[in-house]
Amino acid sequence: QAQLVESGGGLVQPGGSLRLSCAASGSGFSIYAMGWYHQAPGKQRELVAAITSSGSTNYADFVKDRFFISRDYAKKTVYLHMNSLKPEDTAVYYCGRYSGSGAYREPIYWGQGTQVTVSS
Repeated sequence: QAQLVESGGGLVQPGGSLRLSCAASGSGFSIYAMGWYHQAPGKQRELVAAITSSGSTNYADFVKDRFFISRDYAKKTVYLHMNSLKPEDTAVYYCGRYSGSGAYREPIYWGQGTQVTVSS
């Protein structure tokens, strides 16, 4: 069973940057796809970015060219680099691990989430 622990959230001004981290425990990190989702108040959780076991990435349209997902296999950590942040990026951000090497359907393991607030 995998455990995921997110960190790096906080309060940032519009236009600022943050880097979220998701540390994974358990075996097999390198063979699974990983993803970042967010959930704003009153809205459903939705995909922000995902990365396959081989490093291929995909992004939601609303974060393209602003956010970047990466993974460090040695540290068993996945990152979300967030740039040019907007107030509408305010949400709880969750890290998830998929059941296979591709980012299909929904993750089967989730972290506890980290709050990101973009406000002046």
